[in-house]
Amino acid sequence: MYKLLSGLGLVMLVVLAAGGLSRADDGEEKVAIDKLPKAVTEALKAKYLKWELVEAVKVTENGEVTYEVTIKNKKQELDVTLTPEGKIVQVEKEIEVKDVPKVVKDAVKKKYPQAKIQGASEISKDDKVAEYELDVVTKDKKNLYVTFDKEGKFIYEEEVEEPPKDKKDK
Repeated sequence: MYKLLSGLGLVMLVVLAAGGLSRADDGEEKVAIDKLPKAVTEALKAKYLKWELVEAVKVTENGEVTYEVTIKNKKQELDVTLTPEGKIVQVEKEIEVKDVPKVVKDAVKKKYPQAKIQGASEISKDDKVAEYELDVVTKDKKNLYVTFDKEGKFIYEEEVEEPPKDKKDK
């Protein structure tokens, strides 16, 4: 009986390790601008003519690869997410908290009473504003990144260790 259980334990360990290996390549890896796929740089240069490519990260999530490229034009910065083929998937732009639509602010107040919004980003997909990502400190001092759609529907919450930075200070 012991040998059977030991054998099953070993099989279980191998299965878990294999599952872990398939996710081991998930994560972020900094990429030099000149090492980005040609399709990525061409797509950015075509859409954002006078913007400077500042930094890039290769993101692998569930086996899918995207590139998050920070671009800058004068004082404005955008984070653009693209596929390796150069399709723009998402554009994230920091905005002032006062520019977050009232319906979204109201949804935040309802879900997180007495919370303070420390910073905000507007997320566009297919050239249309789709979501708002907000840095929130709750009344019990939890630091959260939360996402709501443009109609105020809650999408996502992530607790973070450090307090969200006031994005105006960046």
